[in-house]
Amino acid sequence: MRRSLILTVAAAVSMVLLAMLVPMAVLLRSYVLEDRLARAAVEVQTTESVVSTGDVGRINLYVEGVNEGGDSTTTVVLPDGTAIGPAPDPDESVRIAEARTGVARVDDVDGGSVILVPVSLGQSTAAASETPVVRVFVRAPGWEAPLVRSWLILLALGLALLVGALVLADRLGRSFVTPIRELAGYAGRLGVDGRREPPPPDGPAEVRELGVTLHRLVDRVEVLLERERAGMADLSHRLRTPVTALRLRVDALADPEERTRVGEELDRLQATVDAVVREARRSEREGLTGVVDGVEALVARARWWEPLAEDQGRPWELRSTATGPVVVRAGADDLVALVDVLLDNAFSHTPDDAAVRVTVADAPGGLSLVVEDGGPGLPEGVDVLGRGTSGGGSTGLGLSIADRTAAGSGGRLELGRSPDLGGARVEVVLGG
Repeated sequence: MRRSLILTVAAAVSMVLLAMLVPMAVLLRSYVLEDRLARAAVEVQTTESVVSTGDVGRINLYVEGVNEGGDSTTTVVLPDGTAIGPAPDPDESVRIAEARTGVARVDDVDGGSVILVPVSLGQSTAAASETPVVRVFVRAPGWEAPLVRSWLILLALGLALLVGALVLADRLGRSFVTPIRELAGYAGRLGVDGRREPPPPDGPAEVRELGVTLHRLVDRVEVLLERERAGMADLSHRLRTPVTALRLRVDALADPEERTRVGEELDRLQATVDAVVREARRSEREGLTGVVDGVEALVARARWWEPLAEDQGRPWELRSTATGPVVVRAGADDLVALVDVLLDNAFSHTPDDAAVRVTVADAPGGLSLVVEDGGPGLPEGVDVLGRGTSGGGSTGLGLSIADRTAAGSGGRLELGRSPDLGGARVEVVLGG
């Protein structure tokens, strides 16, 4: 936005300056020519007084003195056609003859203008053949220092106006962009590192209104989350009494097998309720987006499965090539569930002697978890990522959980066949 505003102002001001400075430069050149013509007209009056004396020698001396430098050249054309001074162009003979009739004239010619003024030698002199003519050639302005200096001053003034407009546009753009950038940073950090103090409303009225609206929205979301947590806590408290009563009735059952079966079902119900309550309170513990050291969490959970591999006599390998702690955008519970899903699939749907290998490694922008096995591989034609999809006899169960965890962290999940072990290969890339 700031850059666009500066470019727009630069284009608009440049067009305005061009529309003003170019005509002004042309006018300056015209003013210089008009000034030269005015000075030449004054000079003609003096020349007339000299020519009217009829003294050719005096006229020669005067013309030589006048033509020493200056922006004009004076020539006196006598009645017999003799030219005192620079000879006029032969094409001017017609204009000179017309001037002899008593009509002064100014004509534009190549390189400037020509002033032709007839000189009356006396009241009795009326014939054109007896009338001398004063010819003054005024050169058009070129690259003379005064004119160039004026043009440079105009150019400097235009550049100063352009720079001033750009500075003003930058200030104006900053007054918009800086508050919006602060609001964007505040919104991006919501739920990541706890409750943060919102930036004070600043900038133009529209931006301040946006900031106030965002603050109100955050307050409303926090109120809704607090109500949800309170509701889940109340639900847990309300369920505790009937569950305890059921457990007492289960303990009173006479049949041991029935008591054991119903007790296990009740334990699963209690575990489900506890899991729902923990998940509802998760945002309070971890924020809206969990942040945890992925290397430590994944390696620790993978080692938790190692004793089971030893009990089954299964070849087991755990590799960790990560160069150090890698923070990923996922909660610790998510990573535990991720490892459990992948390894449960590998252990449950492969023979006991099938090898399992877990690799934790660095990935561009995050962390990679690869689980490979020596089983039959993923089922053909079955969407193993679909929720609730089962590919019997394969390692496809529960991969939808892994896919959601990867996508939630900004990463991805890739399925394939292990080139070494020959079975399934599941790679989960977690975003940092």
